[in-house]
Amino acid sequence: MLAAMPPSPSTRPHGSEPPIRDRGDACPGALRLHSAADGHLARVRLPAGDLTVRQAEALAGAADRLGDGHLSLTSRGNAELRGLPDDCGSRLATLLRDAGLLPSERHERIRNILASPLAGLDRHTPPDVRLWARELDRLLCTSESATALSGRFLFVLDDGRGDVAALGGDVSLVAEPTGAGAPADHGDRSGPGHPARPGGSALLRVGDDPAALRIAGPDAPRAALTAAEAFLSTAEASGTGAWRVRELPAGHALTARGVAERLRGLGIGFEFVAGATDVVVAANVADAAQVAEAEARASDEPVAPGSPPYSASALATSALAASAPYATTAPYPTPVPYADSSAPGIIEGRDDVRALSVLAPLGRLSVAQWRLLAAVAEADGDGVLRLTPWRGIVIPGLSAEVAAARLRELAGAGLITDPDSPWHRIGACTGRPGCAKSRTDVRADATAAITAGTPVPVSVSGTGTGTDPVRLPGEPRPGPKPGPDNPTPRHHLPVYWSGCERRCGHPHGAWVDVLATADGYRVSVVRPKNPPATAASPAAPCPTS
Repeated sequence: MLAAMPPSPSTRPHGSEPPIRDRGDACPGALRLHSAADGHLARVRLPAGDLTVRQAEALAGAADRLGDGHLSLTSRGNAELRGLPDDCGSRLATLLRDAGLLPSERHERIRNILASPLAGLDRHTPPDVRLWARELDRLLCTSESATALSGRFLFVLDDGRGDVAALGGDVSLVAEPTGAGAPADHGDRSGPGHPARPGGSALLRVGDDPAALRIAGPDAPRAALTAAEAFLSTAEASGTGAWRVRELPAGHALTARGVAERLRGLGIGFEFVAGATDVVVAANVADAAQVAEAEARASDEPVAPGSPPYSASALATSALAASAPYATTAPYPTPVPYADSSAPGIIEGRDDVRALSVLAPLGRLSVAQWRLLAAVAEADGDGVLRLTPWRGIVIPGLSAEVAAARLRELAGAGLITDPDSPWHRIGACTGRPGCAKSRTDVRADATAAITAGTPVPVSVSGTGTGTDPVRLPGEPRPGPKPGPDNPTPRHHLPVYWSGCERRCGHPHGAWVDVLATADGYRVSVVRPKNPPATAASPAAPCPTS
């Protein structure tokens, strides 16, 4: 992530005042370069993380000829080039333009579209929201008003499995199962809904508003853009210069109802769905009960006996229980064992087709690793790659016969291919020497700690009472032995190393914060309701790097 800029939190701390923005955001782009300690930085937006092999090679060439020989993957599925010289702007722009990576130079920083990376790939294939992502990108790049959006404004398109719906989108579309009701014409709809039109249906949400609008699939991209344009009008009326939906003051909050009025004026059909924040739209049933318990412990919220085994922070929180006479009810989803899109490995699809999912150690790839991935995609896959918000790459379209051999080849090249790898779910900011604000070379320190088998100190401070639910690879869970009444969570919390209090690129939800201080590393658990602290507390010595 950007070395010198603070992260955009997905939510404001409870009770805090909205910020007053007296300038535009300074997020870098492919044309607006950021000056860092190791040279200039370019961030190339890749809507839905999609890349052709030709485009991947163009990025490799830019990193090789103009940059430091590496590519960084961001938590929004974009790519960054670092170590760029002062005079490279025009050469970089030409290279990207020729590869089709700059369809509109005026819109290049606002093409922030996250989409479920495994949509259409696993056996239990949900609706392919990636088609919506392409159409939304086309609409964005032809919208004059959209140029006023901040470089931090985020569209999230979830295929129903709940993998990206909780990643802090300003405007979110969550696909509903095939056959779910979809509105036939504009206006509020009461009753059970209408038969789905081709393309299924989606639930449109803005910010943290628990309500949603059910939109017919073909209308979903245009509805998402309309919601973004509604945000711009609301932000202007608020006088705060807000960059994101959650920054709007209470008196000017953007809600589903406000968006509905605009949709009605455009003739876009919708159903208003009022909600409660504990209902979710999708679940990985295989892990749902364990994840729910683990996340409840992390957030100090008990799991009620007999409650649905769905976790609001680990899965999509769409909040859709009916509460008004003119609102429909969004039912609990039919259990479907979707693949875990954040985990590395082989994804089994239909008709013996496979996809490979790998992760970049600490989010960085060498040009050689990048080109190897592109070569696999070209020789054995569909000729495309998908970048993920977990700093990984998915290669679709391999046969079952070659998938395992290719995965071993990628493992031999230093990529993370096994969920049990000690590198899995470990991240770090840029640190020194790339970031002047960092107190130390956190990436070297994290590498040394992982290699030594201690990616985080055993003693972890938290913000609540009792023992924090931190479990690292190979570390047994303390307390009673696992059993029917005491399930063991499959996933340990993500660990993130930061060189300063900005914590650029940190995970969403609950995570282990390893923060460099003047006295060493301070380690604590960050929970959704307790943002990371800035005050120093007892710190562990920094590893020798």
